[in-house]
Amino acid sequence: MPRTIDVARTLLPMRPARPLALLVLLALSALLAACSGSHSPRAWATAVCTTLEPWRSEIGSLTTRTQQQMESATTPGQAKENLMRLFGGAEAASERARAGVAKAGVPDVENGQEIADGFAGSLAATRDAYARAKTGIEALQTAPAETFYQKVTEVVGRLQTDYQASSLDTSKLNSVELKAAFDEVPECR
Repeated sequence: MPRTIDVARTLLPMRPARPLALLVLLALSALLAACSGSHSPRAWATAVCTTLEPWRSEIGSLTTRTQQQMESATTPGQAKENLMRLFGGAEAASERARAGVAKAGVPDVENGQEIADGFAGSLAATRDAYARAKTGIEALQTAPAETFYQKVTEVVGRLQTDYQASSLDTSKLNSVELKAAFDEVPECR
């Protein structure tokens, strides 16, 4: 007896393979896009501002506390301890901010890598400025007091110079999309 082949029955088990292959392909594409590190301008601005807000707050809080402690400090030793805590805390906060900005990836805009590198580089330079100030204060002798405070003034002057040099030159990082994102995203206000 000749065997008849039911074409519909033979092809049916093969049909699910196409949707499955398509799902695998879509999942891989999504995974690769996620790994690329490129983010929409709004998503990148949100991530950056979410990272920078705690940094700004911490620097402000450290500065205020140190100013209050310096007003009540009675010895150069206390002043030295307060300044080292300030600069060490600012260094650590700046590193956390730099790492957060680096984790934000690259904005999906023209020159996105340069922009991301500029933000992270500025925070790294800020971190390094605070580290140098902490090391400078740490190296100071607290006696005689007058000499100590003169040297503190020099260290702080150097910090201000380093800090200004670390600021981000936004003229080279001009992106209409990012500017709009920074203006629109609630985390950046």
